[in-house]
Amino acid sequence: MRAGRRPTPESQAGGRVSRVSVTPVAFRDPPLLNVVGVHQPYVLRAIVQVHTDAGLVGLGETYADQAHLQRLEAVAAALPGLDAFDLNGLRRVVVTALGASTGGAGASFGGMLDLSSAVDTVAAPFEVALLDLQGRALGRPVSDLLGGAVRERVPYSAYLFYKWAAHPGQDDDTWGEGRTPEQMVAQARRMVDEYGFGAIKLKGGVYEPRHEIETVEALAAAFPGHALRIDPNGAWTVRTSVEVADRLSGVLEYLEDPTPGIDGMAAVARQSGLPLATNMCVIAFEHLKPAVAADAVQVVLSDHHLWGGLRRSALLGGICETFGMGLSMHSNSHLGVSLAAMTHLAAATPNLTYACDTHYPWKSEDVIKPGVLEFRDGSVAVPAGPGLGVELDQDALAALHEQYVTCGQRGREDTAYMRTVVPDFTPNTARW
Repeated sequence: MRAGRRPTPESQAGGRVSRVSVTPVAFRDPPLLNVVGVHQPYVLRAIVQVHTDAGLVGLGETYADQAHLQRLEAVAAALPGLDAFDLNGLRRVVVTALGASTGGAGASFGGMLDLSSAVDTVAAPFEVALLDLQGRALGRPVSDLLGGAVRERVPYSAYLFYKWAAHPGQDDDTWGEGRTPEQMVAQARRMVDEYGFGAIKLKGGVYEPRHEIETVEALAAAFPGHALRIDPNGAWTVRTSVEVADRLSGVLEYLEDPTPGIDGMAAVARQSGLPLATNMCVIAFEHLKPAVAADAVQVVLSDHHLWGGLRRSALLGGICETFGMGLSMHSNSHLGVSLAAMTHLAAATPNLTYACDTHYPWKSEDVIKPGVLEFRDGSVAVPAGPGLGVELDQDALAALHEQYVTCGQRGREDTAYMRTVVPDFTPNTARW
């Protein structure tokens, strides 16, 4: 027993970490367009399994580029012996392992999310796995460990993408092409009909602002009762951002990351009454003070994969409430372990009142057993089982790991992949 840690019935039930596995997987992804290029044929994720000497297994999910995997493996090797309830000890292990083995330098994901420290992104899946373990030991859902669910169902938003009909050399996928306003309305119609979403988000930054405004206006006409958002990932100048905000005032519930950086967002905010949201210029605690001081954003999009896990994301929620900022939730391409964690977090965060983003409808494969995470009326019920409430499908995990081995991808390279089709492509940040 570590000094200062006395055994409790709860910690004894959870046990101590005996071994940890980190399994990279790949699942198929459509050719979704964005400001830095296009999604590759596969998404890479890592599934973390934390085993204890009490016979329990906790699950976590995260990114799976090569640098991130090396850091995850360094922490996995250092975790055995940790009390399953010692979350502060987990962070100490992560800091020590990164400093000693892989360097505690920054991290970058997808060419758009850059962090000065990798600690939070590395700690996050292990913290989720330990909370899953704790819930299993206690027979309580993770939302209870975060203070208790304040909502039984968590609303999510349809996430629309401009897209090619297919990856080069492949047959058209089931979603078909998405380029024109009419095609995007059809894409939204399918999303709304199949999942019941009451909010719709458009990933912009792909075409000139005029074209994307016309898409938003077409969506507004087709879905008059739906909350609408657009996220051009910083593709516009301040001037263009203000012009778009003025035109879409009363149409959008918020405008996400129209222009890069805290200073740019603050300049837009001073000239527009439309709320601005971000998951690009405020993605770590160090960003909050300058953003609040500049009144740069009115809505922060949390993401437990980036902010250090579920408890630190709850801390972010409290800070947003303190400064009168709204709270929503960001999504990257993910599997069911992440959707379960996102749902528990959103359910236990009182001021997370916007429908959360999710890429989940775009995936066709998963690693969890079906039947728990189902969309109805645009929302997912908080899993009632212990821990995250989901179970790993070991056969599916093995198949997606084999797909990782054979797919040839070892990181997310949207720009490089786009250049195989459009050789002179350059990312569109602040181009318009």
